[in-house]
Amino acid sequence: MIKKIARTILILSSSIWMANQVYAQAPEKLVVHLDKPGAKIEPTMWGIFFEDINFGADGGLYAEMVKNRSFEFNDPLMGWDDKLVDGAEGSILIVNRTSSTNPRFAGVSLKNRKGSYVLTNEGFRGMGFEKDHQYNFSVMAHAVEGNVKVSVEAVNESGKPIGRATLEDVKGDWKTYHVSFSAGETSSKGKLNVIFEGQGKIEIDMVSLFPADTWKHRPNGLRADLVQKLADMHPGFMRFPGGCIVEGRDLANRYQWKSTLGDIADRKLILNRWNVEMRDHQTPDYFQSFGLGFYEYFQLCDDIGASPLPILNCGMACQYNSAEVVSLNQIDPFIQDALDLIEFANGGTDTKWGALRAAMGHPAPFNLKMIGVGNEQWGEQYVDRFKLFSKAIWAKYPQIKLVGSAGPYPGGDLFNYLNKVMRQEKASFIDEHYYMRPEWFLKNATRYDNYDRNSSKIFAGEYAAHIDDKTQKDTAAESHNTWYSALSEAAFMTGLERNADVVQMASYAPLLARVDAWQWRPDLIWFDNLHSVATPNYYVQQLFSNYKGTNIASLTLNDKAVTGQDSLYSSAVIDSAKKQLIIKVVNASSTPRNFELSLGALKGKTSKAQWVQLACTDKLAFNSLAHPDVIRPETKIIGWNYKNQAIKVEGSSVNVFVVPYER
Repeated sequence: MIKKIARTILILSSSIWMANQVYAQAPEKLVVHLDKPGAKIEPTMWGIFFEDINFGADGGLYAEMVKNRSFEFNDPLMGWDDKLVDGAEGSILIVNRTSSTNPRFAGVSLKNRKGSYVLTNEGFRGMGFEKDHQYNFSVMAHAVEGNVKVSVEAVNESGKPIGRATLEDVKGDWKTYHVSFSAGETSSKGKLNVIFEGQGKIEIDMVSLFPADTWKHRPNGLRADLVQKLADMHPGFMRFPGGCIVEGRDLANRYQWKSTLGDIADRKLILNRWNVEMRDHQTPDYFQSFGLGFYEYFQLCDDIGASPLPILNCGMACQYNSAEVVSLNQIDPFIQDALDLIEFANGGTDTKWGALRAAMGHPAPFNLKMIGVGNEQWGEQYVDRFKLFSKAIWAKYPQIKLVGSAGPYPGGDLFNYLNKVMRQEKASFIDEHYYMRPEWFLKNATRYDNYDRNSSKIFAGEYAAHIDDKTQKDTAAESHNTWYSALSEAAFMTGLERNADVVQMASYAPLLARVDAWQWRPDLIWFDNLHSVATPNYYVQQLFSNYKGTNIASLTLNDKAVTGQDSLYSSAVIDSAKKQLIIKVVNASSTPRNFELSLGALKGKTSKAQWVQLACTDKLAFNSLAHPDVIRPETKIIGWNYKNQAIKVEGSSVNVFVVPYER
């Protein structure tokens, strides 16, 4: 009897287990509701944030290969070395013209006609030369006396010459000379020799070398591979120049946009604040030449279709450093800078600053629509200055949207104070920042669900998921851009997208980093002298931006928005121009999930849909320059049932389904 009861219990238990397994494996039902149109998604929804950190400008996006080209570093010969060859007698002297924005130049003297005097520039952690590619050299020179011949020579890591050219007829007063050469082999850590032969004295300044293949082949141009990665994101806006760069450690070292215009030889170099900011990553050779200035910034925005979002100093230095402020009764020049910037961007050619824009090569306006007042300021002193800026700007340019700060943190007293006051002051956007652990992003997909729909809009201006240093054992520079960080950001971004009526701009930060000269990580794109790599975080940003849509579509799981139930996150949008429904599904768990996607009354014009997937089983995996394709999007075409589409998504995956429709 006991055996019979036990056997009955075993059969019942087995039946219950099997039933539970069938229930557990039954597909969940995601439903897209299209009975009424959702809120509009602004073209600016997903953008990019640029700051000159991690050698992001000089030594990065700005394609100049010569470091300290005008001898203006604190140590005027930093980056340079010299030697006498084959019995030459010569010397170098740095001369300072204190009244100039570019005060220093080098004087080279040769005392006999033997051998040569060689001045070598090391570049930014070396120079990258590619075989058969052309490089354009230029120098300002003044032949003081005698007869000195000037040649240039590219050398590889071992010092072997791989390209050479000679300047013709260097004579007379100051003049800019140009010559080009092709590299005979590829070298990632080369150098440039400037070779002087003959007898006499010559003065030189603005020693420069650019690849001919800059973005759009522009002189004084940008690095083509890096700009292409920005363009491939199709950003809605570009924030510039930062970031803490805007503030400076003190006001004397703040970013001043007017100093970045005009002839590059007249742009006054200053210390980059990240030169001394990070104790563990000191970079004494980090300065700002402003070769990439505000004109080049506006031009780049034009090129890649991004709306410009300049951030201006509001009379406050970094509050983490000096906390220096300009007195309120002396704030007018700072406000005038903002008004003049709007005129430079939008003014007619009959205006002072509009005429300068035209003279630099762009008669048409840049169509500036918004400006940020201060970077990451906080407290009453910031509010006092924001009020003065907004009053003056809106009095003259009422159509300009103003971005106000919510401080450096996503919560707490500083945030709560500014969140309230910025709304009272009717800031167009409130700039919120969050550099937090991945778990914070996973828990905050509902952050904006209950924000006021009728007040200031949100600019998620700086965000990135930061893993614990102890979590990642790999020591590669790129190693903190893990798949887990990108996955958690994707989950959070579904919440931004669901609330696109409140959050109208968002940008990951920072954007760029050199693998051999970084101060901060993670970063969106890593590079060296010749190559660049897109991180998993980049691909997440790219997917959301490239499949942005025009309107929100309601999507539910068990009649609720999908905000992290069992580690599942989802959002949906409609692209009315392309007649596409776009569904994003993020599975933050390691377990695959089965779904039925129901599209209601939607009618298809085809039986096919596009499925783009990012997936990886190793949450600490990352892309590197050595292994750039560990994690990248995979696209496939699948059959589609418009009533109920069965889908299985992998664990730890980001999925985008693009479904064409008719209505």
